[in-house]
Amino acid sequence: MFVWIQKGISKPAIHSFTQLILLRNPRTVTSKMSFQYPHAEDYHGIKIPDPYSWLENPDSEKTQAFVNAQNQLTLPYLEHCEVRDLLMERMTELYDYPKYNCPFKRGSRYCHFYNMGLQNQSVMYVQESLEAEPTVFLDPNTFSEDGTVALRGYAFSEDGTYLAYGTSASGSDWVEMRFLRVEGAVALNDRLERVKFSCMSWTHDGKGLFYNSYPKQEGKSDGTETSTNTHQKLYFHVLGTPQSQDCLCAEFPDHPKWMSGVEVSDDGRYVLLSIREGCDPVNRLWFCDLQTTPQCITGLLPWVKLIDNFDAEYEYVTNEGTVFTFKTNLGAPRYRLINIDFAQANWKELIPQHDKDVIVFATCTYNSLLFVCFLHDMKHVLKIYRLSSGEELRTFSLDVGSVVGFTGCKGDSEIFYYFISFLSPAIIYHCFDPSDYQTTQVFYPSKDGTEIPMFIVHKKGLKLDGFHPKYVSGEHHPCRNVSVVNITPVEISSSPSRYSPLHNICVPEGVQYPAVLLLTGDHDDCVVPLHSLKYIATLQHVVGHWSGQSNPLFIHVDTKSGHGAGKPTSKVIQEVADTYAFIARCLSLS
Repeated sequence: MFVWIQKGISKPAIHSFTQLILLRNPRTVTSKMSFQYPHAEDYHGIKIPDPYSWLENPDSEKTQAFVNAQNQLTLPYLEHCEVRDLLMERMTELYDYPKYNCPFKRGSRYCHFYNMGLQNQSVMYVQESLEAEPTVFLDPNTFSEDGTVALRGYAFSEDGTYLAYGTSASGSDWVEMRFLRVEGAVALNDRLERVKFSCMSWTHDGKGLFYNSYPKQEGKSDGTETSTNTHQKLYFHVLGTPQSQDCLCAEFPDHPKWMSGVEVSDDGRYVLLSIREGCDPVNRLWFCDLQTTPQCITGLLPWVKLIDNFDAEYEYVTNEGTVFTFKTNLGAPRYRLINIDFAQANWKELIPQHDKDVIVFATCTYNSLLFVCFLHDMKHVLKIYRLSSGEELRTFSLDVGSVVGFTGCKGDSEIFYYFISFLSPAIIYHCFDPSDYQTTQVFYPSKDGTEIPMFIVHKKGLKLDGFHPKYVSGEHHPCRNVSVVNITPVEISSSPSRYSPLHNICVPEGVQYPAVLLLTGDHDDCVVPLHSLKYIATLQHVVGHWSGQSNPLFIHVDTKSGHGAGKPTSKVIQEVADTYAFIARCLSLS
């Protein structure tokens, strides 16, 4: 049997990782084997809590030699798995089906992304109407030969005349922004660099857009660096001008870790600035009335600090003049919708917090309708409310499943939503009649339309043959018949604690560690590979040389990839096949 477990790490770490743990009883995992693990020295022979800090430098010859030696140990083990080629063939077959995303309308055109099956990156198509033949508009597969340069964010101008889009290489969070004139897909000369964790928000006149970038720093910025980025700034770029002339609109010199993003209001009059300091669901909210600024944005904007603390989260939904609607967790951990009148500073609840259900998203379309998605007993419920009063109008008839895509702007007279369930393949619906909310199915992206029956078993306090979820990182694991695949682990190495996988490594009492395979990427600047390298070095040193340890302790460092965003299909398939190949060989599965 096997169990997927998603584990989130509590503060101070901000990332989560996924682990696959497979148990098989009562036979042993592997026969007695001996592995010669690459040597990792202590710091000048002195025993300290962080002996492998030298692995934090990805450019050093020593680190590169260590990574090469690890891969040379791991890859032959995977390659000699008898079913690896069969797994690769089967995973390729399973991934080879057409994939759509939710269509959306910009200007007079409809757009959607489509992948024929095994394309490394999905392609953006445009069509003049839903009945017209889609044509290729932007193909990220042309960005690089191996598919490792991906599309990372995009934004059309209000009238659909221009497109701003970002590209990132090898899974890095660093983005280069480029621009197209939509008619004829004409590339413009504008280039924006040093962009990371950025917004893309056009002013409604189409003259330019707001974005975020970081100051230049010493060393590299290609995704393989391990340095921290600070002092993010907000700029306004005027189309047709060099980046050097972009206007600085907001900066926070006294708060180097603050990151911001702006959104231009639905009526184009206001700029809303959201400021965050971490991943907690809280933000500051400032705004600027563009009618009070010069016709051309020339510098720091006169921000009004509406909420100037980190007590709650405020997510813009829409506005009617000075009355703004926000989704917020202020006094409502399951979220509610409120109205704030910017002119009179009046606050009013529009849709209260539900007794049980959580608001997932809220958006406004048909000019006066709110579409609100709730999470109810692990399934999505989609409802329509009146914007002016918060009156509930209708609940969509959805099966047990999830709304994984929803598109529609305030001025649109139609919406699209993408629904998946455990009993049917993904379906994209088009809702085009606001009087009776009539819907039609526009895409059915399954290979043959076959319904796929599935089921879920959930049991609280799960225990399996001595295994308990608290052992998901593999430390002190009481069960020998286990194989652990750990993807992009995060190590809290600032201070030894019970939360730190690295500092809890020790020789087990009476049983050996399970077989371990860590997976990471050399260009992962979000969960940098140094965590995985230091962990495996410690694990191999402490446990790998123990005479009772015969299960392998491996790591595979992929090149030109991060941990998910933009990863080409070919690399995804290879990673999944290698994961199951490792499990199959460790557990002697045919």
